[in-house]
Amino acid sequence: MIWPTLAILIGLPLLVWSAERFIRGAAKTAGYLGVSPLFIGMFIIGFGTSAPEIIVSVFASLQGNGGLALGNVYGSNIANTTLIVGLTALLCPIAVKSGIVRKELPILLAVTFLSVWQLTDLTLSTDEAFTLLGILVILIAWSVWQTIKQPKDPLVDDVADAVRTEKTALRSYLFWLVAGLILLVVSSRVLVWGAVEVAQYFQVSDLIIGLTIIGIGTSLPELISSIIAVRKNEHELAIGNVVGSNLFNLLAVAGVAGVINPIQVDSTFLYRDGMIMTALTIALMVFCLGIKGPGRINRYEGFAFFTCFILYNYYLITTQF
Repeated sequence: MIWPTLAILIGLPLLVWSAERFIRGAAKTAGYLGVSPLFIGMFIIGFGTSAPEIIVSVFASLQGNGGLALGNVYGSNIANTTLIVGLTALLCPIAVKSGIVRKELPILLAVTFLSVWQLTDLTLSTDEAFTLLGILVILIAWSVWQTIKQPKDPLVDDVADAVRTEKTALRSYLFWLVAGLILLVVSSRVLVWGAVEVAQYFQVSDLIIGLTIIGIGTSLPELISSIIAVRKNEHELAIGNVVGSNLFNLLAVAGVAGVINPIQVDSTFLYRDGMIMTALTIALMVFCLGIKGPGRINRYEGFAFFTCFILYNYYLITTQF
């Protein structure tokens, strides 16, 4: 039991650190080479912050631990909305002005409904997983087209500020791009092994481990990115990280894991975690779009999200032991 515990204690921080190195290396390399902020924001940063989720879920699915893979997706999305948005808004209220983000929020809600509906038969089949990946491709193309129509969007400006390159040699960025990716793979493999061993030892389902330890752990890169962004007054980048990551998790991470192996869940997961994720997504959209005024997540709403994070994880843990 000592080695699996050490695998989690070492694997999680290494995963977070390597993800940050990978994102920084990729974004700075792209900026150095003159790649547009639009491409960097939508693809490099968007993929990079979700890289831990997809690599962990791929390894979990390859090993036949579908519960861990899907639990990682739902747990990460719940943590993104409650922990990341909540804590970030507590530090500094988040103003939402980006037309890109405001258009993506209803899409995120629709994708959330779809992903939960796909589990009504308690199985994510291969065909359903391919459907998710197909929607991802369509959304990427649509997002590029929308942003080309609105080149002055605040989100694009925030990304440009975030990836403005310093006078550093390209080889330094390339080194961290490659090294970060290698460490991501290694740390993910170690983390999955440790999590499965701990779950078996305590007779806890791998789904619960995915919803809690793994889901929260793989969301830490988004937390770090969002806090840094809001501290720099880059509010659009902070909320854009969360919305983009949640979309990517549901479509790409769940899609890839489901293509590798069909995933079966129990009814508790559907009606507890699926409904909670849906309700939180609705709340996020309402707060960001605004009702009588401009979209803004204030400290009270941030506190409400953060409280949900505490209560949700407390319930999961106390009902297992």
